[in-house]
Amino acid sequence: MKEAIEPRVKLDKSPLFPGYTGDLTLCGNGRTHALKNCSVLVVGKHWGGFQDGLIDMSGEGAKLTYFSQLKNIVLVADTNEDFEKNEQQKKNDALRRAGHKMAEYIAKCVSELEPEEVETYELDPITKRSKEVNDLPSVVLVLQGQSQMEEMGYNDLVYGWDLNHFVPTLMHPNEILDGALVSGSFMPCSSKWSTYDMQNVPVLKRIYKEHGKTLNFLGVILSNLNVALEQKERSAIFVAQMAKSLGADGAIVAEEGYGNPDADLVGCVVALENAGVKVVGLTNECTGRDGNSQPLVTLDEKLDAVVSCGNVSELIQLPPMETVLGELESLARDGLSGGWANDEILGSSVKEDGSILMENNSMFCGDQVLGWSTKIMKEF
Repeated sequence: MKEAIEPRVKLDKSPLFPGYTGDLTLCGNGRTHALKNCSVLVVGKHWGGFQDGLIDMSGEGAKLTYFSQLKNIVLVADTNEDFEKNEQQKKNDALRRAGHKMAEYIAKCVSELEPEEVETYELDPITKRSKEVNDLPSVVLVLQGQSQMEEMGYNDLVYGWDLNHFVPTLMHPNEILDGALVSGSFMPCSSKWSTYDMQNVPVLKRIYKEHGKTLNFLGVILSNLNVALEQKERSAIFVAQMAKSLGADGAIVAEEGYGNPDADLVGCVVALENAGVKVVGLTNECTGRDGNSQPLVTLDEKLDAVVSCGNVSELIQLPPMETVLGELESLARDGLSGGWANDEILGSSVKEDGSILMENNSMFCGDQVLGWSTKIMKEF
């Protein structure tokens, strides 16, 4: 598994992913038709890499990924990108672009149909809201998209622009939901935000639903997860200053990834708390196969409200399947983050009978911190 996209089409004929699949135009306006409960899944026919994974559609692992609940149109393909075939870290550019274009092409079949359901997303400008709304607690959502690779082609994109060259920016929530973001090809698979997730962000929709009732939704601050400490500190300063200037009382900060990005999550939370903004963090953990290791690379006492969506190192056993799309041996052979070719005690991730023993790291979007996850960590 390399990518997932929700099939959609914009009725004004603008591109579904501006700056990526077509000309650069503004997202978040007008009307978009979507094939709900459906996704285009991009699967490599033979070769995988560090960032790739799998989903189980009917076995024990089906409960560990949201995509087992959907009707999936699967693009199984190989490429002539021989230069990347044996690389552990792959850009998967041709396959991912094909998936995005396929999702847009398929959705054109419903462009002239009347939808079964209509959802409207609309916010008044911040300075033009009623006193009743402004008197409610004001909240921002901070999305820390993956941007660790200095070389272009691996990271998440916003309007086709690599997040590694991006500084935190206030965005309208509708832009996020309407195709401004495209998933990259770097993060270990259970921590990944697919494009499908970015098109739907459950936590964003929940905040939207509460707007004007229990809270005042100020918008989304899109940030990044660069590697250098100075870049992390700069992003945290930018986010905190924006939130404070907007008058935010609270923030939800979601991190795509673990390990090095933990420093971004914690640094951002601390900066926001120091600015007087109360924060809830959304993340997963890397506590080892036994669950006894430190959950995040760095911790701080101000990170005192966290929703954990899983442990990337937890071992998962999956039974053999009659039908396999893609090449199962890739899990053990190609350096996938949750698989291995040989372990002195556990043997190979892929057993002779077709069953699998792997770390959660290889479950596609298995620890989805944006709101899909069915897992939670509790401390007793």
